[in-house]
Amino acid sequence: MLLGGIHYLIPVIEAAHKQGYYVITVDYIPDNQAHKYSDEYVNVSIIDKEAVLKVAREKQIDGILSHAVDPGVVTASYVQEKMGLPAFGPYESVEILQNKDKFRAFLRDNGFNVPWAFSFTSVSDAFQSKDKFKYPMIVKPTDSAGSKGCTRVDDEEHLMSALQRAMDHSHVGHIIVEEFIEQSGCSSDSDCFSEKGELKFVSFSSQRFDSNAANPYVPCTYSWGSTYTKEQEKELTSDLQRLLTLLHMNTSVYNIETRVGKNGKPYIMEVSPRGGGNRICEILRLATGVDLITTVVRAAVGDPIEEVKQKPYVGLWANVILHSEKEGKFVRLDIDEEIRKKYVYEEDLWVKPGDHIDSFNGANNTIGFVFFKFDTEENREKYLIRQNEWLHVVVE
Repeated sequence: MLLGGIHYLIPVIEAAHKQGYYVITVDYIPDNQAHKYSDEYVNVSIIDKEAVLKVAREKQIDGILSHAVDPGVVTASYVQEKMGLPAFGPYESVEILQNKDKFRAFLRDNGFNVPWAFSFTSVSDAFQSKDKFKYPMIVKPTDSAGSKGCTRVDDEEHLMSALQRAMDHSHVGHIIVEEFIEQSGCSSDSDCFSEKGELKFVSFSSQRFDSNAANPYVPCTYSWGSTYTKEQEKELTSDLQRLLTLLHMNTSVYNIETRVGKNGKPYIMEVSPRGGGNRICEILRLATGVDLITTVVRAAVGDPIEEVKQKPYVGLWANVILHSEKEGKFVRLDIDEEIRKKYVYEEDLWVKPGDHIDSFNGANNTIGFVFFKFDTEENREKYLIRQNEWLHVVVE
């Protein structure tokens, strides 16, 4: 059973079919793209744990995943526990990882580098606590992904609107206000894998943002590897392993966000036992040959998995998330023909001319992807930094 029906599930369904598995997709949006590829669709909200469990028992499923679908991860873990299915780890641990408030507290209590943070269940309580805060800070829901509802706040004038926006995007009515870690170099958002709690594959990326987007804190570009030093990557890997050990995690792919502050300290920002959105597992397969999607699909139903090993990046890979800086009617995608011919590996456009598209407020406003394979690091950095010169999403 796969929770959700967004585009990112299509390669998971394809991998499952190659293994001979019957695939059931579940969510409350019948028109979602992935349902066209599954063997069966059930209309149930993925955040309703009991309803999903009921369907899972009726269908006698052998495994469940919420790949790249953050709202379903806790539900998937709940079903795993109740049905005795192969699990990411203990349900209580998954709840900690998926709740930003609990996660920050766990990191702090166990001696990890962590930003200061306060959590609230009402906007008014948060605003009345404003004297506790120091600017800049980030305000976000405790239970959302894809940067939805997240706002950097630099002064009190913009605090109330940020608090309300975060609350509007929280499923459980819970928000967090935390220190904004001014980063050194690029932050990282990439996928890792553990087998029986032992990290077998770790990757770090260079994550970039569009300062002109409606939400400038939604990632729009990734390249591999990172801007971290080898020592910083080693320290982060050690911290990640310690975290998974403390939480008694099992076999899973993880989407992991990290950054190194200007203070030189490495921070684990988020760890979710699921594949990341933005087709991260797919581009890692191209860059390293490690097939995390097939691995987690087999692990989910308890079938033996092939040995996963750390492998180097072969080639200079990047992923650009197509988006519009303004709302309107999509006209076309323009890419400089010389760059397209030399560096574009794959174009994946999700919209057609005439479709209405929204401005880039969250990952759900993505309209497609372009995978690149560059010839030199110099050209990769030059073209990724100057995207507005050669790549244009034309909207009217």
